[in-house]
Amino acid sequence: MDRFFKRQPPGRLIALGFALVILLGAGLLLLPVSVRPGAEVSFIDALFTSTSAVCVTGLIAIDTADHFTFFGQAVVAGLIQVGGLGVTSVGVGLILAAGGRVSIKSRLLVKEALNVDGFKGMVRLIKAVLLMTLCFEGAGVVLSFISFAQDYPAGQALWISIFHSVAAFNNSGFDILGGMRNLIPYQTDILLNLTTCGLIIFGGLGFLVILDLSRCRSFRKLTLHSKVVLTTTVLLLVLGTLLLKATEDISWLGAFFHSVSARTAGFSTYPIGSFTDAGLFVLIILMFIGASPGSTGGGIKTTTFFALMQEVRTVVSKRRAGAFHRTLPGEVLRKSSVIALLSMLVVCIGTFLLCILEPEYEFIQLLFEVVSAFGTVGLSTGITPDLGVLSKLVIILTMYTGRLGAFTLLSIWINRPDPSAHYTEEQIMIG
Repeated sequence: MDRFFKRQPPGRLIALGFALVILLGAGLLLLPVSVRPGAEVSFIDALFTSTSAVCVTGLIAIDTADHFTFFGQAVVAGLIQVGGLGVTSVGVGLILAAGGRVSIKSRLLVKEALNVDGFKGMVRLIKAVLLMTLCFEGAGVVLSFISFAQDYPAGQALWISIFHSVAAFNNSGFDILGGMRNLIPYQTDILLNLTTCGLIIFGGLGFLVILDLSRCRSFRKLTLHSKVVLTTTVLLLVLGTLLLKATEDISWLGAFFHSVSARTAGFSTYPIGSFTDAGLFVLIILMFIGASPGSTGGGIKTTTFFALMQEVRTVVSKRRAGAFHRTLPGEVLRKSSVIALLSMLVVCIGTFLLCILEPEYEFIQLLFEVVSAFGTVGLSTGITPDLGVLSKLVIILTMYTGRLGAFTLLSIWINRPDPSAHYTEEQIMIG
């Protein structure tokens, strides 16, 4: 067995690790100690919940508070934390906590999971990521407690605050308020809305960007990656807020909150099922783009979207693709195109299957559900609990693909050496 694992590429081990954690989580959620008396949890619903938690999505087939005990809710929170940080980061963190040595193979897995360039400072990076997570989630608990303590006893308010902070920073839209309400009761609570938005934004920026921000006091000194992530994030948040305010009868706070939440978090303060098709389409675009690389969020990522826009600008203006006095490598542009194409293919296949399996729902509802699953967002028009078993399996596979990335999943299972011979080039007409 040890020899088998040593032969596997890092990406394949990460994919298998996520799958094993999902299955383990489903088993724990089926235990009698996890299920509330009188509630029923089927295997498909336990698997759906576990996948949604590990893939930090937030789509729910059954309400977390109404069906799971404190132990079951703690399992869900643990799965969210493992899924957000990554199986390898948590594993290495446990090794460090136990005083063990981190092997080269473990460092390689972390390098692959966090999408960093080299091995230098890998242990320090893991320690920084864990400390950063603890600080942000701790601050989130304190600020959330102020709001929840007004409606719940202190002990219950503290647990809700911990669960909410973990879910928000890891960009997972789970809640334990009950009744499938999400954060609708706190629609006008400015503190909770802004706290949640802050956790989502920082969780979605990526750990390397946050570390870069902590080291550099000036925007000019940041790396190109950090500059692209920050400018694209701000642009999407502003445009999303303006478009949602223009298409929906909601407050500016609500428009900003959903613009943030659609970037892979999945919390809602307004019922998404009441949104217009225009509003749903805006959310679909935001969900598809998602968060940034090396973060707790999903989607094709902000940097991929930025590279695609630069490629369009290159074709139109005949200039080199780049920004901030730097040129983007051709490999980045090609990879961005492949990621976008594969992602659209996954969404199209998932939507097509749901159209066959769930003909009673409108196309926009099914498309929204699939994009939400692929972007690991968790927003829904309310159809998730009523989906059939096969439809839930489609969503489960879509969430898993979205968390790992369609490009990653394809590349780790198709591993061929570079060809030694090449055919003669010949032009074809494009456009």
